[in-house]
Amino acid sequence: MNFVDKTLTCRECEQPFTFTAGEQEFYQQKGLVNQPARCPECRARRRASGGADARHGGRSGSEVRAPRVMYTVTCDACGAETQVPFEPKQDKPVYCSPCYDKVRVARG
Repeated sequence: MNFVDKTLTCRECEQPFTFTAGEQEFYQQKGLVNQPARCPECRARRRASGGADARHGGRSGSEVRAPRVMYTVTCDACGAETQVPFEPKQDKPVYCSPCYDKVRVARG
């Protein structure tokens, strides 16, 4: 697909900015479907000010996530002590990360 530079208007400062062919190709490669709504300067300013962005998972700066509860368990495959972010159930095996990776690959 051939990309051509596009002129877009920033929704914050309302100034025109160029969405280059290279940026469009990058967006496509990453599977991003929406064009940027803000110019590079406004995006940088928003990131620097801690606005709702990927770092906050869409939450506002005033919302604070509770610390994750971790559970100490023994890996059913190798016997190593590890921590998992869920409460284990007695009828399900629990694995450390390396063993889980092996099990996941084996399930294919």
